[in-house]
Amino acid sequence: MQRQESSAQKIGVIILAAGKSARLGSPKQLLNYRGKTLLQHSIDSALASRAHKIIVVLGAKKTTIEQHLDCSKIYLIENTLWESGMASSIHFGLKKLLEVFPDADAVIFMVCDQPFVNTELLNQLMDTQLTTTKNIVACSYEQTLGTPVLFHRNLFEELHQLEGDSGAKSLLKKYEGLCETVNFDLGGIDIDTRENYFNLPK
Repeated sequence: MQRQESSAQKIGVIILAAGKSARLGSPKQLLNYRGKTLLQHSIDSALASRAHKIIVVLGAKKTTIEQHLDCSKIYLIENTLWESGMASSIHFGLKKLLEVFPDADAVIFMVCDQPFVNTELLNQLMDTQLTTTKNIVACSYEQTLGTPVLFHRNLFEELHQLEGDSGAKSLLKKYEGLCETVNFDLGGIDIDTRENYFNLPK
């Protein structure tokens, strides 16, 4: 589990993958894209980045999904309250991160249905936070801010206080004027329906 740590930043990544994919009808985490599942793609991108600890939060269909993952270099946890909304996955993931990495400087939250997230983008978020010292570095696409998004530990307490299904979007709105952004032109491409999936560039 040990990864080489940078003296400049101590970063964790939390991949939020607990939803039941209601609109899709089957677990989006397991959709195959370019030779691997969407979730494994997210995991591999995070592992290849400069992040130190990778937490994956599962919920619905956990047993089925975890059978298809390489869990040897990550911390896989279950959100037993996944039906209450995204905030619960943030709580579970952040709690686990601070257990295994109590001196983390920041966390990056990812979702598994943005197939064009890559290692370069994750490292760019870290680089931007290091150079600007902003508490939030968010991806910018389609005239909005969203995931992947980095939060400095100064905001960990506010992340713990989130409720319901809004996730961390409320903090992005609250601190929008204080966020630094990274352009992610393909960030708006996510997989919610079969049509989304079939329309992905092959």
